[in-house]
Amino acid sequence: EAVANALMHRAWDVNAQIRVLMFDDRIEVTSPGGLPVGLSEEEYLKGNVSVLGNPILGNIFYRLHLVEILGTGIRRIRESYRDSANNPEFEVSENSIKVTLPVMNVLKLSEDEELVYKALSKTMPRSSGEITEAVPFGKSKTTTILKKLVKNNYVTVVGRGRGTKYKL
Repeated sequence: EAVANALMHRAWDVNAQIRVLMFDDRIEVTSPGGLPVGLSEEEYLKGNVSVLGNPILGNIFYRLHLVEILGTGIRRIRESYRDSANNPEFEVSENSIKVTLPVMNVLKLSEDEELVYKALSKTMPRSSGEITEAVPFGKSKTTTILKKLVKNNYVTVVGRGRGTKYKL
C-alpha cells in the first residue's frame, strides 16, 4: 500500500526516485514531492481526502486490484497496524513524504498451531477447554500445541492449576 501510494502520489516533475529502505525493525518508503496544493497535512494523515499526482496510474492500479479504493491508503495502512504494539509513522515535508512501517512479528506456525493461535485473544484469557471447543481436535492435542506455543513465547499462561488460562 505504501509503495502504491508513493507511485500514485509522487511528484513526477521532481528528478528524484522513490526510496524503499528495509531494516530489521522497519521499512521506510520515501516519495519525492510534498503534499498537493490545497491538501493539509491533517487531511492527508486522516486519509479523508486524496489528490492523485497521477490519476491515470491510480486508475490502472485500481483496475488491476493493486489498490482497493482510491483515497483510502493511509487509513488502510493504519488499520493494518490496529492491533500492533508499534504504529506506522508519516513524515510530511515540503519536498517529500516518508512512511515508516514497523515490521510486525511473523509467526512460523503449522496449520494446527495456527488454528489454536487464532482461537486465542490478547485481552481475554481462555481456558484449554474453551480453546478445545474452538478447534477441530481433542483436549490432548490442543494442550500439546498450547505448551509448544508457550515454549516459543507466542502465548502467555495466566493462572495455575485448574484456573490456567492462555492469551496472546
